[in-house]
Amino acid sequence: MDKRNNVPLSNIRNTVPFGKASDGGSGAVAEIGSGSESSAPRKRADARRNEESLLEAAAAAFLDSGVDAPVRDIATKAGVGVATIYRHFPTRADLIVAVYRHQVEACAEAGPALLAHSDSPRVALARWIDLFVDFLVTKHGLAEALRSDDAGFATLHAYFLDRLIPVCAELLDAAARAGEIRIDIQAIELMHGVGNLCIGANKDSRYDARRMVELLLDGLRLH
Repeated sequence: MDKRNNVPLSNIRNTVPFGKASDGGSGAVAEIGSGSESSAPRKRADARRNEESLLEAAAAAFLDSGVDAPVRDIATKAGVGVATIYRHFPTRADLIVAVYRHQVEACAEAGPALLAHSDSPRVALARWIDLFVDFLVTKHGLAEALRSDDAGFATLHAYFLDRLIPVCAELLDAAARAGEIRIDIQAIELMHGVGNLCIGANKDSRYDARRMVELLLDGLRLH
C-alpha cells in the first residue's frame, strides 16, 4: 500500500518495526487479507479514514504518554485494530513523522478558516496562536524523538517553517491592515517568541505558557 508520508524516511535511523510480538507483531500484519477488486475504492476510503483516526489518536497518546506510547493504546484510541497501524506505519519513526506532518497541516489549514469566520482579524490571530501553542506542546516531544538524526529533523523543521510562516504572516497582515495591531512584527519573530514561551510548559506546573503567550499578544495591540 502506498504511504502518504512524503518526508523521506531514509534519513531516519529508526527502521525497526515499533511493535512487539505481544502487541500484535508481524502476525497481525498477516491477518490483512485480500478482497474483491470491486471493493477497492471502498477499502481505500476506509483506509484513509482509519489513517486519519489513528494519527489523531497517536497525537493524543504522544501528548499523554510520550512517543513510546504502546501501540495497543493508540489502536484503542483510534478504534482500529493493531494490524491497521502496522499496515500504514511499519515503524515508529513512520508514525512520528506522519503525526508531525498531520499536525502541521491542520494548523496551516486553520489559519484561512479562522480569518474567514472570526469576528475580526485580531481574534483570528489569537485563536490561531492558541492552536499553534497546542501544536508546539506536542511538537517538542516529537522533535526530541527525531533529534538522533539531525538531517531528518532538519527536513521536518524546514517543512514546518515553510507551511506555517505564510499562514502566520497572512493573519498578522490582516490584523495590521484592520488597524488592530502594530505593523512592525514579522511572522518568524512572533512564532519564535511563542515557541520560546512554550519550552518546558509540561515540566513545571507553576508555569502557565498560555498566559504568557496571551501577554505577548496583548503587546501587539494598538493602545
